[in-house]
Amino acid sequence: MRSLERHRDVGAYALGVLDEAEAFRFEDHLMECPRCAAEVTEFGPTTRQLMLYRRATPRSVHPFAGPGPRLLDRLLGEVAARRRAARRRLLFAVAASVVAALAGPAIAMSVGGGENPVRITATDERSGVWAQVTSENEAWGSDIELKIKDAAGPRACHLIVIGRDGTEHTVTSWNAPHHDARPNTMQGGAALHPDEIVRYEVRTNDGERLVVLDAD
Repeated sequence: MRSLERHRDVGAYALGVLDEAEAFRFEDHLMECPRCAAEVTEFGPTTRQLMLYRRATPRSVHPFAGPGPRLLDRLLGEVAARRRAARRRLLFAVAASVVAALAGPAIAMSVGGGENPVRITATDERSGVWAQVTSENEAWGSDIELKIKDAAGPRACHLIVIGRDGTEHTVTSWNAPHHDARPNTMQGGAALHPDEIVRYEVRTNDGERLVVLDAD
């Protein structure tokens, strides 16, 4: 596959329509292409809105039918609500970053108290990676925000959710910048609801676990 064709596969990869072999080749490309890694992350909101539209559409409706005014109003309301929630999450994330910076090098974990959202924070002693996952229950699954500090880049990484049934789902992927300890924030979504998720794992493309966040 030529380089230009790999760039064009960003949308198909983000929407999960590539077959297994094509997805594997594209993930190799992601390791060397910060541009594509950034674009995959940017597709997160679009992917979640398409999932919402799919679940809200009866099977009898043609897949290319246009959405009606009520659905459009609901989608616009959802976007506005998420923007308000994102501002609130930013304040919580800043406070959590201060606490994590003052903590010792050992693994430190805390689980948020409410049902919605659920917030988990962990620091891995071996890798030195700090991560915070915030998940909100939605009709279609979980709206997930990842905040991560990884100073050992550059390397391509994924956030994986593991369900109670043992299934694994990729939430988002990115390229950790070169020796940059500043926190990075990514958005993603999973078809599993928060109470169906047993843990979150940040992994490299080679399968190395950088940090594990237990949901229980």
